[in-house]
Amino acid sequence: MSNLEPIHTCRIMRADCLEPHNLSVADAARLLGVTRQSLNNVVNGHAGVSPNMALRLSAAFGEDAHFWLHHQLEYDLPQSRQRVPLLNVTPVGRRPADT
Repeated sequence: MSNLEPIHTCRIMRADCLEPHNLSVADAARLLGVTRQSLNNVVNGHAGVSPNMALRLSAAFGEDAHFWLHHQLEYDLPQSRQRVPLLNVTPVGRRPADT
């Protein structure tokens, strides 16, 4: 496993989609058929790429939808793993410790 910090999908979107085509968020949102606010949330890292957004990005910019979903998962999973100790989950087949 790599010690490198995962790259948020928003950085890839900016570098591969918006900047090379000189697109503002508003322009890209119109191309993708989404609201400016919706795309702004993704581009600024406040929301992840959904399957719907991945299909839109794929149609507009040519990368396969799996590309976008894979990168989102590669970012989200390590973030979630950091929070696992905070979850109150009892593994199946085990009982919580008696108090």
